[in-house]
Amino acid sequence: MDIQLKRGLLDVCVLASIKSKDSYGYKIIKDLKPYISLSESTLYTILKRLETANMLTVKTAEHNGRLRKYYHITEIGLKRIEDFKDEWKEIMSIYQFVTKEDEQSE
Repeated sequence: MDIQLKRGLLDVCVLASIKSKDSYGYKIIKDLKPYISLSESTLYTILKRLETANMLTVKTAEHNGRLRKYYHITEIGLKRIEDFKDEWKEIMSIYQFVTKEDEQSE
């Protein structure tokens, strides 16, 4: 898969995982596990990129005597999810065009 396409998909997956409730790194990985495999190092790179792009904010809170970073989606992050949904319609249209001959030969 094209690295830029995959990067964009992972960004949206991470945003979607915190869309309804703030979350933290380990929980995000756990929530995404049924859908995609994501290492901690990859996740934290994505989270930092999303924070820099103002798509999420970070809040540190104590949990069981340790500090934990909680991530919150912003309006810009919510808009990115909506934009992705519109883009996905176009991607599916392209996919149908590309596989049209495959379907006809079956």
